[in-house]
Amino acid sequence: MSKSNLKILVFTLFVLFIFLTGYGVFFFLKISSFVQEPFNLAAKEKIFTIKPGQSLKLIAGNLEQESIISNKAFFKLFTKFKKADKKLQAGEYILSASKSPEQILEILIKGKVKLYRITLPEGRNIQEIATLIEKANLCTKKKFVDLCHDKSFIISLGIESTSLEGYLFPDTYFFPKHTSCENVITTMVGHFKIIFTEKWREQAESMGFSVHDIVTLASIIEKETGDAKERPVISSVFHNRLKKHMRLESDPTVIYGIKNFDGNIKRKHLKMITPYNTYQIKGLPMGPIANPGALSLQAALNPAQTVYLFFVSKKDTTHKFSKTIQEHNRAVKKYQLRKK
Repeated sequence: MSKSNLKILVFTLFVLFIFLTGYGVFFFLKISSFVQEPFNLAAKEKIFTIKPGQSLKLIAGNLEQESIISNKAFFKLFTKFKKADKKLQAGEYILSASKSPEQILEILIKGKVKLYRITLPEGRNIQEIATLIEKANLCTKKKFVDLCHDKSFIISLGIESTSLEGYLFPDTYFFPKHTSCENVITTMVGHFKIIFTEKWREQAESMGFSVHDIVTLASIIEKETGDAKERPVISSVFHNRLKKHMRLESDPTVIYGIKNFDGNIKRKHLKMITPYNTYQIKGLPMGPIANPGALSLQAALNPAQTVYLFFVSKKDTTHKFSKTIQEHNRAVKKYQLRKK
């Protein structure tokens, strides 16, 4: 090769190097700007969904289509550079173009999905909770109820009972949309286990009760209580009756054993023999009749010191407590029959 041709080749390579280097710098600056700067600072938040099994290509394309990012190719390149293409988690997210692609990627990697709030009030039974769960679109009512009576599932949760009635702790929970029914129930039972401490277990045992006994008693207290201050006193009535081997005679236990209860308890209902009717059986029913809160569990373990054996509703959320059947009958006439 002649010297002139060599000079031309060297010059050409030099020019190409400068061009490529310049383009490389330009490209680097371009993608750096993309990664760190939000696409639209004024953008509002929107729900963005990643379905299980979706590819990075489809996710990036959807982000661009929803105007959350400006360049799907850059997002794919950045995600692969971060070795995060296999780490994006399925779920519902609240995203906005006011966040940088770097921030958006971090949200998708950490699975910071949108959570749905659901509040379970004290004193609801499995059927009622299942209805609330279904309305929140977390699980079908049938599957929820079936799982709550599934022996192997109950055993896996460490609960010694034929159902999870009483162990679905009432509280406010937050779940992602695509959570499993099993996870919903496990979370509730797990919360119960936190609330019902080892100290409470030991206290129950010292009183001659199992955990299941206390949960059962607490569920009755929960259903009988209208005014929170009365819980320990109502508890004392049931404890006093148990000590005297008297039937508890609690209307809510009767109602729990009636299928399709219409809201009107009748004398015939009181005579029905079920594992829950405490007008007919002695001692506690076979299990809880609702899911009690912490205050009712505490009241079951710490009854007030009274000699009361009876109580009747005064129809103002409170009760009239009595020591004898004679006092109780007079109270029934006064508050229920409105006779002086």
